Formats: sequence, structure tokens, C-alpha cells
Amino acid sequence: MNKTDRLLAIVLELQRKGVLRAEDLAVTFETSRRTIYRDIQALSEAGVPVVGSPGQGYSLMEGYFLPPLSFTVEEAVSLLIGTDFVQQKFDVSYGAKAETSRRKIEAILPEGVRKEVSRARTTIRLLATDESANKGWEKEYIEILRSAILEECKVKFCYSKAISETDGNRHSVRTVSPYGLVLLNGSWMMIAKCDLRQELRHFRVSRMSDLLVLTERFKYPSDFILQDYRPSDDRDLRVRIQADPDIAHLLVESKNFYMEELVNHQNGLVMTFRVRQIEELLPWVLSWGADVVVLEPETLRSRVREEAVKMMKRY
Repeated sequence: MNKTDRLLAIVLELQRKGVLRAEDLAVTFETSRRTIYRDIQALSEAGVPVVGSPGQGYSLMEGYFLPPLSFTVEEAVSLLIGTDFVQQKFDVSYGAKAETSRRKIEAILPEGVRKEVSRARTTIRLLATDESANKGWEKEYIEILRSAILEECKVKFCYSKAISETDGNRHSVRTVSPYGLVLLNGSWMMIAKCDLRQELRHFRVSRMSDLLVLTERFKYPSDFILQDYRPSDDRDLRVRIQADPDIAHLLVESKNFYMEELVNHQNGLVMTFRVRQIEELLPWVLSWGADVVVLEPETLRSRVREEAVKMMKRY
């Protein structure tokens, strides 16, 4: 943090907490007390009314506020929850910026609003799922990919697919031109032009390993707009499944990615899915046991029977 940013941050920190000692400020901004003393002097010379009380610390003169912004309780809660989300889902660099933003927002709130916001935030909590909690290496990868996108550098990595290719191989080495990152259902996806396939592909960050930024550059296409991008839909295999009425609500709550239609019938809930291949849905179907039955296609019905026979042999 440079001196200018630190001076503003000190003012905001004093405005937010009232009275702080030099050693407290030194710990917060990871600097020495001598530097804090110089910063306080610079603020005083610049006209900021910083008051020093021996044995207590520094504070701002009563009535001094920066900046002249006004938020409702709901607006402030929304912004602060947003910083929580960024800290959970984004890389370390953005997480640190989110923490700085949170401090600035809290600092500019009038005391009454700040107390109401603090109380409201105690009633709301963001819990990351196991997958979206983002292991340390995954956050590092997000930061690396974000930098590569901005600098228009190609990246190389090993990729593991959930389902094997037609040649039976699940693992491959890819070199791609990264265009953007998308957070989809709690998982980070990279949109990139794949050198191997010579087309746009989607890669889940959690399935990458040995990520390397290359010196080879690429030209970001002027006609590609991530916010407007819609991937082509090649899911042309229709699947229909019937669930027992007792567990129908559980299947609805599962929010399967491939689910397209739900229709209640006398004998249970009939669900329609669209997939590329039956392997994408097979584990999900098996997880519900005898409480669901595949109506079509016959290929999926056969696979379920085969897996049931294998399980019987194991038990």
C-alpha cells in the first residue's frame, strides 16, 4: 500500500473505530510505529483534524466525516455481503481488496446506521459448499488465469474430464487462449480458445493441474463479449425419469443441471432432462436407488440394470 492510500485508510479507520493507538495502526497496515507517526503528522499538515491523547491514542475531531456518502441500512448490508462473497469466491488479491472496501464502507456510515447494519449482518451468513470453498491452489489458479486474460498470454495445463473421451482417455494436456472466467453454480469455469480443438471450450478450474502461463501471446477477439456469450447447446439426448411421490420434493431441491421439465402425475413426478451422453446422468440416477425409474431411453435403462447387477454381486 502506497503512502497516499495509507493516509486515506488511516482516516477511514479512525472514523470507523474512534480512537486507535499508533501500535494498533501499525499492525493494521503492516508498517512501523515511526511510519504511523509520520503519517499522522502529514495528515495534520494537510488539514485533517487528528487529535492525539497521551496514553489513549489518536482520534478525529468530533463532527469530521469523509466522504459525504449516505447509505440506507439495506444498501450497506448489500455492499458488505458483497465483500464477504468476493472474499469467499475470488482469489487472494481480490479478497484483500474486498476487505479494504468493507473497512471503507463501515467507516463512512453514521454510528446509528453502522449499529443497525452490524445487527442485520448477524442474521445473515454466507456458507460456501465444499467445492466452492475453493482450496488454496484453486484460488491461486483463478488469480493466475485472471492475470493471463488481461495480459493476453496463453496458458498450458493438464485437464481431467469427468467422463472419458471416445478413446477412453480422461486426461489431456491443453494449450489455450483464455478469454474469461465465469462462476457457474458455485464452480469457476474458464472460457478459452483451445489449440487442440480449434474452437471455444469450457474448462472447470477445479479439474486443472500443472497450470503454466506461457510467453506466447494471443489477440483477444474484438467481437467476443463475455457478458453476451452463450455457448452452443449440443445436448440432444432426451431422458425421462419418474420419481416416487414421497421423494419428489427432494429431487426438485437437488436442482440437477440437466433438468428441463417437471410434471406431476398420479404415480409420481416425471422429470425430463437433456444430456450429451447418458454417463452424465447415470451416477445421479443410481444415487436415488429404487425410488426412481428411467422411462427412456432404453440405453440408460440398460446401464442402470447393468450397474444394479454389479452391485448385487458385490453384496
